[in-house]
Amino acid sequence: MSAPLPMSAPAYRWGILGAGGIAHKLAEAVTHYTKSEVVAVAAASGLDRAQAFADEMDVPKAYGSYEELVADPDVDIVYVATTHNNHHEPALLAIEAGKHVMVEKAFTQNEKQAQLVVDAARAKGVFVMEAMWARHLPHMYALREAIERGEIGQVVSVQADHGQPISHVERLRNPALAGGALLDLGVYPIAFAHDMLGVPDTITAVGRLTDTGVDGQVSMVFDYASLGAQASLTTTMEAKSPCMALIGGTEGYIEVDGVFYNPTSFRVVRNDGTMWEYDGTVPNGFQFEAAEVARGVAAGLTESPLHTLENSLEIMRIMDEVRNQIGLIYPDEHGGPGER
Repeated sequence: MSAPLPMSAPAYRWGILGAGGIAHKLAEAVTHYTKSEVVAVAAASGLDRAQAFADEMDVPKAYGSYEELVADPDVDIVYVATTHNNHHEPALLAIEAGKHVMVEKAFTQNEKQAQLVVDAARAKGVFVMEAMWARHLPHMYALREAIERGEIGQVVSVQADHGQPISHVERLRNPALAGGALLDLGVYPIAFAHDMLGVPDTITAVGRLTDTGVDGQVSMVFDYASLGAQASLTTTMEAKSPCMALIGGTEGYIEVDGVFYNPTSFRVVRNDGTMWEYDGTVPNGFQFEAAEVARGVAAGLTESPLHTLENSLEIMRIMDEVRNQIGLIYPDEHGGPGER
């Protein structure tokens, strides 16, 4: 099965909570590459910032508070594009208002917050999905199919890295905003390993905290004893890395070009010497996750079968354990990740 065409998904009206760079990318994707439209944007910092976003992206309505946007009857789906420390409260606000919701990754700051969102969504009966956009991209559909066909035999090894030289960015330096490499960058290698192998049996992690108390870099080994496989993952916000992924199997390997979680290409190289390539490059890429939400809402679903709410909870549990091992605790937590 190939990735469904975003333009084939039904049309809905989106509202965006947050007016940063990632909100711009989602607005562009929805507007230009789906049948849906962005009808409203809200910024917690005030109406001026929301209006500037609306003017730039040709969005009809701008609000100076999240409460105003979620109360708008013209908004069908809300996209939460706030900082990591504040994903759950806007999501809960939108859910309570009866809106369907897509929450930017990482889903929340910790598993406890994620469970609050999941419980509220299930109680209200609305569709909620984490914006793990890589799951929905064409190359990931093709990659999963290649593995399912047995192209590389049994998967025994997964490697992925994500490094960007962004340690100077104030948001990422700030522990009160749940800054650091793990939630912003490391979530991609972790989600990739989870996509390929599921939940690890054991996790080993080492990390280095910065002078502000956030994680500058983290290295992780996940062991899947029941599968006979391991994953080796790294993330850093202090240097640029290749951002590639490699899946090793008993009959060959798959090399995913950087940036592996963006629309990209990969090569299947088999032990018998044969090789083939897949090119999944497309503009933007956020349109595929937006279309997944639209299809789910139209079908009366409350979560995506491709990236379920339990999948998001599993990834949050993994990151909580990594944080426990490297000693990363945010200011609003006491005793460890998720403990308030």
